[in-house]
Amino acid sequence: MRELATEQMNTSSPAISLILRGVRPYGEGDPVDVLIRDGVIAGIGGITEEADVVEGNGAVLLPGFVDLHTHLREPGREDTETIATGSAAAALGGYTAVFAMANTNPVADNEVVVQHVARRGREVGLVDVHPVGAVTVGLEGVKLAELGTMAKAGVRVFSDDGHCVHDPLIMRRALEYSRALGVVVAQHAEEPRLTVGAQAHEGEQASRLGLQGWPAAAEESIVARDCLLALHAGARLHVCHVSTTGTADVLRWAKARGTEVSAEVTPHHLLLTDDRLGTYDPVNKVNPPLRTAADVKVLREALAEGVIDCVATDHAPHAVQDKDCEWSAARPGMLGLQTALSIVVETMVNTGLLDWRGVARVMSERPAEIAGLPDQGRPIEVGEPANLTLVDPDASWTVRGAAFASIAANTPFEGMELPGAVVATLLRGRVTAVGGRIPA
Repeated sequence: MRELATEQMNTSSPAISLILRGVRPYGEGDPVDVLIRDGVIAGIGGITEEADVVEGNGAVLLPGFVDLHTHLREPGREDTETIATGSAAAALGGYTAVFAMANTNPVADNEVVVQHVARRGREVGLVDVHPVGAVTVGLEGVKLAELGTMAKAGVRVFSDDGHCVHDPLIMRRALEYSRALGVVVAQHAEEPRLTVGAQAHEGEQASRLGLQGWPAAAEESIVARDCLLALHAGARLHVCHVSTTGTADVLRWAKARGTEVSAEVTPHHLLLTDDRLGTYDPVNKVNPPLRTAADVKVLREALAEGVIDCVATDHAPHAVQDKDCEWSAARPGMLGLQTALSIVVETMVNTGLLDWRGVARVMSERPAEIAGLPDQGRPIEVGEPANLTLVDPDASWTVRGAAFASIAANTPFEGMELPGAVVATLLRGRVTAVGGRIPA
């Protein structure tokens, strides 16, 4: 891996002026110098003034990544992750904004909890932490949470992730309120009556291994229902962690009809298949489950086409005792923040499905647009906020979960050699990660 050098630079506080020397915006053209002043891009090329310098060595410059789906576990499970450790993992992964899901303890279903999450994110200061509000009280799917109050507190995305809002009347009401509030509802699409006791994708592998099947229709039926509800309500719907061919088909159909629906896919659903389940290693257990190679192919193509809008990590840290146990008792979920970029390079860039502008679209621009973030996902142009990520496209590195910034280490990519590496992240012109470390 090429080392990103710094000259005369104090990375612990914002520099009034900073030069990114020899970088390639969107990986295009010859390297140029980029001047950042007071947190804003002040010049591109022809820079003559004196300033602190970050040597880019030809690295690709992209808008900072935005993750619509992050589990930071605080409050309640600080033994697995905190806002501080999760923010560090995010910065090291090239992220400048993350959305912290509501399935904490207590649940983020009221103004007090979401304000706590936002405040802790500001105190840590490595990435913009946006709390996701629960759709229903306690994630129980019975009574709508205080959507209006949380929206006034700044919540832009609502989700019961980890649980499906399975009652169609509750979901319809949530969509109607969301339209009035100008926010988006993100659905964990899983018909619970079809997944009772389910342990793996319903197919040949599950049958061979004796694991109860998780049918694709459990996801696809909810997505179809909610697309219709959103269309009739004139509301915006976001579909979490798409995993099946059928869901991609439903999304294509719904968008053609004018439904305001967006969708995300996780890095692990772009790379891994249920063939990995043969060892019964719970590190491969995730919700929704790993699907087939045919599904993976369709998901990649749908992401490139724009049917699936963006990549979201579903970063889900777990304690050792919740993963190092028998398959049926293990908690579903995988780490994702520090491997996401490399998985996208492996599955989308190296296969020719996306160029670097495409990576910017699916990891920065579209998620920022979906969530309504005015200062994230912006083009690399003079006058725009300096929320930026530097990527070494020629790097390769070996995944070691124990070396991650997260408290947990449950990565399915352990020991894999992955391409591409984030070498620096800037939040409003301040270096939040450089050379694989968080500045002191």
